[in-house]
Amino acid sequence: MSVTPDPSQLDQLGRPLRSLRVSVTDRCNLRCSYCMPEEEYTWLPRERILDYEELTSLVRAFCATGVDRVRLTGGEPLLRRGLDQFVAQLTALEGLREVALTTNGIGLSEQAQPLVAAGLTRATVSLDTLRADRFTALTRRDALDRCLAGIEAARAAGLPLKLNMVVMRGTNDDELVEMLRYAGEIGAELRFIEYMDVGGATQWDAKTVVSREDILTRLSEASGAIEAEAAGAAPAQRFTLAASGQRFGIIASTTAPFCARCDRARLTADGRLFTCLYGREGLDLRGPLRAGEDGQALARRIQRAWGVRADRGAEERLALAERAALASQDELRRDPHLEMHTRGG
Repeated sequence: MSVTPDPSQLDQLGRPLRSLRVSVTDRCNLRCSYCMPEEEYTWLPRERILDYEELTSLVRAFCATGVDRVRLTGGEPLLRRGLDQFVAQLTALEGLREVALTTNGIGLSEQAQPLVAAGLTRATVSLDTLRADRFTALTRRDALDRCLAGIEAARAAGLPLKLNMVVMRGTNDDELVEMLRYAGEIGAELRFIEYMDVGGATQWDAKTVVSREDILTRLSEASGAIEAEAAGAAPAQRFTLAASGQRFGIIASTTAPFCARCDRARLTADGRLFTCLYGREGLDLRGPLRAGEDGQALARRIQRAWGVRADRGAEERLALAERAALASQDELRRDPHLEMHTRGG
């Protein structure tokens, strides 16, 4: 592509675009209470889903604007066939230094090795509990053994791992120390995530949020002094247990938003660009792509969208006098793009 990346391209708040999250599917094989608690959903029409070559063309255009990191999300990305082929296409793109994956781990037993061979940089596995009965209650699927087996397969394949744990008061907040110990045993970095009121979290209640400060207090009581690292562009702030040197992260989007340093955008499986996880409107890139627009023109579209960006979604949510779920069930049925599982986490 002839477009020259412009590292100085900033949004209205001085933030560069460096990270892209690509949702390859809106489908998922779990029904986690904090993300997909309903019985039925409105899915994206299959004819609108971009094939891997189309997605690669859009990612190439994003790379031309300065993006150098891609994370594959969903839904559950391992549900989409041939994901390793897509990874191989992405790793061949000039300027892209990282291709990562966020997954529930259930499909990793079969796919870890092909993904590593294709060039996958690392994987983050969502794991909110180590207790089988609690896993079933949280996800409405009896699949903890398959998730843990997937983690072991990823380790055997040499894939660097992180774990994500959404912490909810009265649900799994008594497992903080246990989860941190498990992460240390398998050589993975654990990231605790505050329960977020994103689209699809129709059961969200502020009373169930366990804040970063609360998490740190509980861990220090059990494990001693904790040292904080300087916050960067990544969503998680890192900490270290002074006694053991074990590192972990906390994503505190709900009580301590990091909007000021957010450098990421999201691309849905049907080609819609969102510049904020809480954003209501997205930019259609599928239409211009399928109409034959070249990569240079697509890159200019992306640059314009980012250049006018002034999103501070999490900060605006925090400032609300009364805070409830982001969208009602009726709104979500009318516009599935509001769903977390559609735009990726």
